[in-house]
Amino acid sequence: MKLHPHEVKNGNAYHAQILAEGVSGGDRFFGPALTLGTIPSTSDAARIGLDILTWPVDGFPDYKSEEIRFLSALTGGFLVGWAVMIWNLSSLAYDLAPEAIRSAVVYGVCAWFIFDSMGSITSGHWPNAFWNILVLLVVVGPIWRPATDIPKFCGDST
Repeated sequence: MKLHPHEVKNGNAYHAQILAEGVSGGDRFFGPALTLGTIPSTSDAARIGLDILTWPVDGFPDYKSEEIRFLSALTGGFLVGWAVMIWNLSSLAYDLAPEAIRSAVVYGVCAWFIFDSMGSITSGHWPNAFWNILVLLVVVGPIWRPATDIPKFCGDST
């Protein structure tokens, strides 16, 4: 069941849904795409995605390099693992400790943002840092406020 702010009686339930769908959603796409990028016949999605992230679109990286394929496999695996972890935290543990789960995700995403952006800039791929700003705003924006501060909806006074 998909929750919307105007239908929610418990703000924490909406918060958990944002974690499950929003935070792990991109990783559920990019993780498998990067892993499939290691196979020449299925590398197009990863190649195009990385080409866009390393703007301008110029055919680099081309996935012909063994090193690019290896790093793609590692990155894809980490992203899928992170998506599964966030999904499980939001569905299995969030009700027990909503603020702890929210804080862990916010701090984790902020750490990713700092190190990924710094690495992108120092490696000469600064356009990726701009993509990272967009991802940071989309992922952390809805969960920035502490879980206990989420307003209740539908006139729920409890």
